[in-house]
Amino acid sequence: MGIHNVCELISKQVKKHPEKKAIIHARKNIFHKNKYPYLTFSQFDKRINQISHKLSALGVKPQDKVLFFVKPNLDFSAITYALFKLGAIVVFIDPGMKREYFLKAIKELKPDVLIGMPKVHLVRHFFKDVFKDIRLFITTGKIPSLFAKSIYRGLSKFDDEYVTYIPKADDLAAILFTSGGTGKPKGVEYTHDIFINQTKMLQKEFNLTSSDTDLAGFPLFSFFTLAMGMTSVVPFLDASAPSKVDPKILYQNIEDTKANFLAGSPAIWDKLVDYCINYNLKLTKVKYLVMFGAPVRIELHKKLKKILPNGTSYTPYGATECLPVSNISAKEILGKLDHLTLSGEGTCVGRPLAGVEVKIIKFSDKVVQANELIELDTYQIGEIIVHSPNVTKAYFGDKSATELAKIEHQGRIWHRMGDVGYLDDQKRLWFCGRACHVVYTPKKTYYPNQVESVFNGHSMVAKSALIKDEKENVAAIVIERKDKLKSLEPMFLMDLKNLAQKTEKTKTIQKFYIKNNLPVDIRHNIKIDRTQIQKEINHEN
Repeated sequence: MGIHNVCELISKQVKKHPEKKAIIHARKNIFHKNKYPYLTFSQFDKRINQISHKLSALGVKPQDKVLFFVKPNLDFSAITYALFKLGAIVVFIDPGMKREYFLKAIKELKPDVLIGMPKVHLVRHFFKDVFKDIRLFITTGKIPSLFAKSIYRGLSKFDDEYVTYIPKADDLAAILFTSGGTGKPKGVEYTHDIFINQTKMLQKEFNLTSSDTDLAGFPLFSFFTLAMGMTSVVPFLDASAPSKVDPKILYQNIEDTKANFLAGSPAIWDKLVDYCINYNLKLTKVKYLVMFGAPVRIELHKKLKKILPNGTSYTPYGATECLPVSNISAKEILGKLDHLTLSGEGTCVGRPLAGVEVKIIKFSDKVVQANELIELDTYQIGEIIVHSPNVTKAYFGDKSATELAKIEHQGRIWHRMGDVGYLDDQKRLWFCGRACHVVYTPKKTYYPNQVESVFNGHSMVAKSALIKDEKENVAAIVIERKDKLKSLEPMFLMDLKNLAQKTEKTKTIQKFYIKNNLPVDIRHNIKIDRTQIQKEINHEN
């Protein structure tokens, strides 16, 4: 009998090892000592059933759209899986999203239910028009109020199994909003099949088993590892601000829980690796350190190699609409590909995973029909499109965005990644940047990741961003220095110009700017908002 609802994967794990730890929540008590409360798979399953019964009793129905605003904790995954189990549609929106986008997304979504922390229910009263379509408000606070019903009140009386909802072919499991880093956030439609396929692909790619322990720097990643029977650790960090993690506490969480699979934004591991190197510490139990959200600098891979004696770092490539696409390890990158990245060839993101097809087509900023596909040859830079079992089919309530992002060809859906890149003669995919960040000038076309990687090789460069100097109609580079100096002193400027002369990709760039705290995305704290930087620089000039 096949798996239809992603929650059935948890039921399988409960039968295999009921007393194994499922969720561990790293916390600090009033004496600043680490605490690690946990749920076994049996307890986790019981919690899912109890919450499913409670939500149903409160009035949550199959295919209700449920806004979910809960910080990662011991019950974060249990509530989510309970919603899957009763057939509701879980909606995840980054609360740190730009306010205009955030409120507009909710208003257009017309959700049926809101489950959130007490402060969420307080804040929503200031935006009554945005939340007017919601019929049911549920709080994760222990005490119900005039404004919301408590998910926990009377929860213990529900002890029996909740019958798992079997989804129909077109039923949704979730709507995951993109971060909006390069435009208006869009609600990506997920079916149960997509979650199930993603779990299988990730498990096969990293050869993961129930004996492995995951520490999830990105909360949603734990959905996959729990479904594999792994123990999942909720670390002591603010998932909405990964770059502000306390590396000392994170290191202790990893050591105390014996986590060997780490996943999250490069912003997290950047701070952790510096802490470990400064104090001569190593992560001896870690086999896999997985980073995603944006291209990872060669420098970070090299530093991580020093603290991972029995493992290595990985950088899978994908998007909310299609994850994962490809994967590559630091061992392969540092073995022979790092010098190509530093000389402006782009970032190699590895070979497509089993079952994933990648094509490079001629770029277009318009809707592309199947008969208009122009596939490019090896090493030719173009638009990246992907087909696989985990490609999502549509954006919720946004027909025009769906038509622009999807291509139907011979009965199969291809997703346009919004990125540019190329395939080499070994069928490896090379990422060259977001299509919307490519700079076109009368004499040359510049691809952001190719260009920025050259300047990121300088020891004093923290970040760099390719923009267009509209006044002179030339490409320019905006630099954020590691020492936070705001000046382009002569020696540093000479270094940058000398770097530019080392490759054909950058030799015509002679315009440089300094700017501290380059804006990055909320979700991963790593994707640079080049569009905003370009507006600011051109306005100042």
